[in-house]
Amino acid sequence: MRPEPRKNLSADPSGRFIHDLVLDACRRSPEKTAIVDASYPEPRRITYAEYGESVERIARNLVGAGIRPGDVIAIYLPNCWEFAATYHAATLAGAIPIPLNPSYREREVRYQLESSGAVAMVTDAPILQQTNLSGLPGLQRVYMIRQTSAGASPFADLLKPSAIGLPSPLRPPTETLAALPFSSGTTGLPKGVMLTHSNLVTNVFQLNGAANLRFDEVTLAFLPLYHIYGLNVVLTPVLSLGGTLVFLPRFDLERVIDLMVREGVTWVPMVPPVMNALCVAAEQGRFPRQHRVRRVKCGAAPLAPELARRFTDLTGIPVVQGYGMTEASPVTHVGTLEPYRPDSIGLPVAQTDCRLMADDNAQAAPGEPGELVMRGPQFMLGYWKNPEATAAVLRDGWFWSGDVARMDEDGFYTIVDRRKEMIKYKGFPVAPAEVESVLLEHPAVRDAGVVGLSDNEAGEIPCAFVVLRDGNPGSAKIAEDLRGFVAERLTSYKQPRKVEFVANIPRNPSGKILRRELRKLL
Repeated sequence: MRPEPRKNLSADPSGRFIHDLVLDACRRSPEKTAIVDASYPEPRRITYAEYGESVERIARNLVGAGIRPGDVIAIYLPNCWEFAATYHAATLAGAIPIPLNPSYREREVRYQLESSGAVAMVTDAPILQQTNLSGLPGLQRVYMIRQTSAGASPFADLLKPSAIGLPSPLRPPTETLAALPFSSGTTGLPKGVMLTHSNLVTNVFQLNGAANLRFDEVTLAFLPLYHIYGLNVVLTPVLSLGGTLVFLPRFDLERVIDLMVREGVTWVPMVPPVMNALCVAAEQGRFPRQHRVRRVKCGAAPLAPELARRFTDLTGIPVVQGYGMTEASPVTHVGTLEPYRPDSIGLPVAQTDCRLMADDNAQAAPGEPGELVMRGPQFMLGYWKNPEATAAVLRDGWFWSGDVARMDEDGFYTIVDRRKEMIKYKGFPVAPAEVESVLLEHPAVRDAGVVGLSDNEAGEIPCAFVVLRDGNPGSAKIAEDLRGFVAERLTSYKQPRKVEFVANIPRNPSGKILRRELRKLL
């Protein structure tokens, strides 16, 4: 059955700001539960009225603390209601939120704070234990949500009643940044992705229409809010409809199973390793029989069709696959239930055009694979202070994804090859160049190359090939030392799980690492 293409949105998103969607829902359903925050020992329940009031208070107090339109505010927290409220309050105050991974090491945190010019941060004392923020002249204020330390203010200060006025927007939603998440791209250090209110609001409407999300959704939200998947596929879409979010700071199988039943969860966004863990639980008889889950959405990493079918056979829950990227706010494709095609990323969302381009930059022949090139109102303005990187992917209004896809006769797209250099560890992107740059700082390393190694549980694991100085052949102890060296500087999912010692790193005449040759060694 050939479905109708998705062309139009259910409403016109032009002129809307991201916080407007949520505050409108707060006014529509004040008594309804917006958030169940299971990051607390006893889950904390927050109504829409309470959430809306908190957002407005935080925004007013940020303005009172000197935050001005266009200032950058870092949110360095795991999933919790304080993260969500700070994000929407920052945009209400005219600021630009930048979400930070709470597992980041000092090196990664400082890089993103310096790159973005963040003037304020909302975090918590335990997260900052291993991070030195000194020497960041732009960072003027730090707020801590549950525990405070010297030089920081309690988050409670932002929740005090305030009559301070909120600024009027200086620019329209199409020009005002609403988020600055950092993306690894395919090479190099992470780049700030400039997403406007219009980008994000449009994608909320595109997703809600394509995924058929409803006002009565109860969504289990363990996907991290610092990632665009959690931020604009889970957080704002569900709240904009008046649904309920059940926050967990991270995936925990036992708690997921418990909350799924206790809270009457209807929708679970996930990544392939989580789906695999739930399959194992179902095979062991631990998956709840009495649940209300209508469907799950899987994204952020390639999903094997066999895994999707296995999950549905074991649980009775259909799987909708999706596709996107930070640069697209993030959704560009969503699967369908009728026809049911878990092997495909589905159809383009509304107002999204796609081309498949062959190596000669001509359109690929029908049925043939080609690089997926797209355009639509959800695509970024560009990379923060990086016009060269922007020009490399945005050409004449089209975004060149670097992913190779095929379209069948019914219009369904399937990814057949990913960005060659990117590694996806449990759905998290790892740029090999970033890991290589750290390895090259070690005094014993002369050269290094990093590639992904297939892994049943993680999808891929980073594997490092290292050339040591002075002809040293390497040893298990040196490999352990190198892993520890990287662990001190990069977050856990970027660390090499395997280190191989080689005589040289294969490169082309221009010096580019021939990763295909390294993969052959695996």
